[in-house]
Amino acid sequence: MREPSVLPQAPVSSRFGHALRSAWALDPAVIYLNHGTVGAPPRRVLEAQQRIRDEIERQPSRFLLRELSDTAIGIGRDAKPRMRVAAETVASFFGARGDDLVFVENATSGANAVLRSLPLRAGDEILLSDHAYGGVARAAAYAARSQGASLRTVELPFPGGAPADFIAAFERGIGPKTRLALVDHITSESALVLPLREIAAMFRARGIPVLVDGAHAPGAIGFDLPALGCDWYAGNLHKWALTPRSCGILWAPHERQSGIHPNVVSWGLDKGFTSEFDWVGTRDPSAYLAAPEALAFIRELGADAMRAYNHGLACEGARHLAARWGTEWSTPEGMIGTMATVPLPERAGTTAEDAARLRDSLLEEDRIEIQLHAWKGRLWVRISAQVYNESSDVERLAEAVAARM
Repeated sequence: MREPSVLPQAPVSSRFGHALRSAWALDPAVIYLNHGTVGAPPRRVLEAQQRIRDEIERQPSRFLLRELSDTAIGIGRDAKPRMRVAAETVASFFGARGDDLVFVENATSGANAVLRSLPLRAGDEILLSDHAYGGVARAAAYAARSQGASLRTVELPFPGGAPADFIAAFERGIGPKTRLALVDHITSESALVLPLREIAAMFRARGIPVLVDGAHAPGAIGFDLPALGCDWYAGNLHKWALTPRSCGILWAPHERQSGIHPNVVSWGLDKGFTSEFDWVGTRDPSAYLAAPEALAFIRELGADAMRAYNHGLACEGARHLAARWGTEWSTPEGMIGTMATVPLPERAGTTAEDAARLRDSLLEEDRIEIQLHAWKGRLWVRISAQVYNESSDVERLAEAVAARM
């Protein structure tokens, strides 16, 4: 076994690192390197959400039926609907118009809405990659199966490659009956930032619409939604955009909104994109309405500074883990956002059961929460770097795994 190495220290200011941990409600006894799985909203955002809940409970009918949306049960009011105010704030963060963005529970929910709204014919194909998130891939399989269509899977380069390699891989996968491309912005388990704009342009030139699974991108990397050139974008805000759970978005340019329905059809049917999604019956809208507070928090800390810190920590952390465990990490740095996936030694195991045992052991015995999974015949760990982490957290993980090998 190799001698322990020292991880270069990512720059820690008074804003970032363990000094910022108190801004989150996370258990201080646990090293949390798993922000990307279900997110973790800051205390300040949770407090804003609770204030919204308190306001709802003072006059529930007024808030939900008169003030929340322009649909509800048809009771009018003079002010702009609260859902539209929040949507405009969120959309502007991503360079988009509020009228083109609606809230959904999560990226999987948004992807389902598109997949189940699009008409397919027997023999048609939905194209996706072998890195697609399992939940969304299953939604695509269901949508295809229910209409006599099928899935067509593309194998992407791994652990990485030039942007042209990914474009070429998707292009080779196109068949004569490919009717929709499902593309990840940042892949889930492999944590690769794909060249989405170029991939979307390639599909657009061939007349194939693109649905994007953006579960891990909003907040993690900077981008302008309309400039991506995709047809529909389903993303999470409750991960890297720091909103409460469950909070996601579905974006579509005006010409792609017609015919897209929420998974729960209610009073807004046929009244337009925003009307259908803003009111799907009684639910707790507080996560959506608290989203502007989360974005305000990011702006105050500095969005670019946060991304740079997290990117640096993820890259250096991945290099350190691979060196400590005697494995190889060769993903191009340009394909890394705020997460990195590193192979464990082959002796660590190969199955999902092996992964679960090691993952649970790290939490129960070492107080380290981490995403760990089986893929391509071995185990992989995916570290998430958030501004409350420091390089010492990754060092603890490296040593805890090495001690078991």
